[in-house]
Amino acid sequence: MGDAQGCCYVTHEGCDHIFFVGFLGAGKTTLARNLGRLFQRPYVDTDQLVERELGMSVTEIFSSLGEDAFRDAETMVLGRLKGKKSLLVSCGGGIVERPVNCELMHKMGTVVFLDGDLSDSLRQIRRPDRRPDLGDKKHASELYRHRRPLYQKAADITIDIRNKTFEQVACESGELLWEKGLL
Repeated sequence: MGDAQGCCYVTHEGCDHIFFVGFLGAGKTTLARNLGRLFQRPYVDTDQLVERELGMSVTEIFSSLGEDAFRDAETMVLGRLKGKKSLLVSCGGGIVERPVNCELMHKMGTVVFLDGDLSDSLRQIRRPDRRPDLGDKKHASELYRHRRPLYQKAADITIDIRNKTFEQVACESGELLWEKGLL
């Protein structure tokens, strides 16, 4: 445990990523980034990896290439994480739409579902124009009802984020993952 400079984090054999899943606006990226800094582990965001791969924003990909092209690229970048170690991975809200993605995540590590209410998610989304699959409030509600069981099925660990500040979620997540020997 630790390296020559005294930085301490748990090192496992093989792939030991932690994948954060949940609805749009659940705080997956912020949590992965902050836990990464705290526990000195690298973090990545699958949406950003897809944007880099295709050279376009998520919104541009959806409008010019379509959702299927986005999902294909998402599966491809997810599969490439097999060659990495100890990542904290913020997953796009729709990553659970494809069973192959759930299988990949389980082969590479632990899936953590940040479980919140739709109203909490909608309140957190500052730029809905950058969330092309969100749509209007009615569509967002239908999407949430469709995806929540997929998140639940994929989850190894569920963290209830309802009525909690980001700091509370970060502390609870960090403690739980540390206690389980994952961080």
